[in-house]
Amino acid sequence: MNKTIKIGSRIIGEGQPVYIIAEMSANHLQDYERAKKIILAAKEAGADAVKLQTYRPDTITIDCRGDEFMATKGSLWEGQNLYQLYESAYMPWEWHEGLFEYARETGIEIFSSPFDFTAVDLLEGLNAPAYKIASYEIMDIPLIKRCAATGKPVILSTGIAALADTERAVNACKAEGNEDIAILKCVSQYPTPYPDLNLRTIPHMAEMFDCVTGLSDHSMGHAADVAAVALGAHIIEKHMTLRRSDGGADAAFSMEPEEFAQMVTDVRNIEKALGKVAYELTEAQERGRKNARSLYAVEDIKAGEVFTGQNIRSVRPGRGLHTWHYEEILGRKAAADIKRGTALKWEYIGD
Repeated sequence: MNKTIKIGSRIIGEGQPVYIIAEMSANHLQDYERAKKIILAAKEAGADAVKLQTYRPDTITIDCRGDEFMATKGSLWEGQNLYQLYESAYMPWEWHEGLFEYARETGIEIFSSPFDFTAVDLLEGLNAPAYKIASYEIMDIPLIKRCAATGKPVILSTGIAALADTERAVNACKAEGNEDIAILKCVSQYPTPYPDLNLRTIPHMAEMFDCVTGLSDHSMGHAADVAAVALGAHIIEKHMTLRRSDGGADAAFSMEPEEFAQMVTDVRNIEKALGKVAYELTEAQERGRKNARSLYAVEDIKAGEVFTGQNIRSVRPGRGLHTWHYEEILGRKAAADIKRGTALKWEYIGD
């Protein structure tokens, strides 16, 4: 598969800056102006893209009170059936055009997770630059193939996927002639406990699938995101809201703008810190070498006097002979008078 993908003007992959996505999800609270504020806040926080979710309640589930249609017990949404949950969380489709236009005017990329064919059709009409397959849709092979057939990059979240599910989704994209695929390590647990993240899977996925990899993260804070970048993640996706106290289906595990901005700063800093494989010294290190230890006279030494462990020592700074000559010099005689604090040179060393 391709080692890099391109979303809009940004190339993503090895040697490129990490692509940071602000996931709006349900944090718009079905308020159009609030959705615009989140887009602006994402831009100001340093995100490369903002991502929406494109579905209607009746395109993702049915209104049924059977046990299997109820939100998982112990989850943030316990007590609601799936239809109620998505009815309160979905983004009205008539907003999409305006939000796409606003994001582009604001200077931030925008795309979405479609949840059925009609959502793909809507997003194609808006010239969406990529498609994100949500974790629970990784089982929807027809949807994945429909997205891949557009020729746009496909980003797969693996929040509930076994390895075979991920392989099947990747092969579905390839079957449509699309190898612009990114795979995100993800755990569909909200929030995700750190022990369940298993971030070491990220470089393993990169090796196994030979593609761009990253992290779609639902843990609290951003320690996991910085660690993922250190492990080779090229994409970071994180939920963002204006204030968690505003509520909403995803608020509890979403970042506020200031927190998101700090994450971006830390990711950019770790990118710089990772650098390259390098053993040559920086200018600062070269200067520092002058303050390393070397051999000095630590007592006044008369010509002909024997060098001992009492009159010469390894001390800072590094203007004298290298310390590896210490044993070689011991027992030899001074070729001249040497004052205390003199850096030893070969001209001072006699037989």
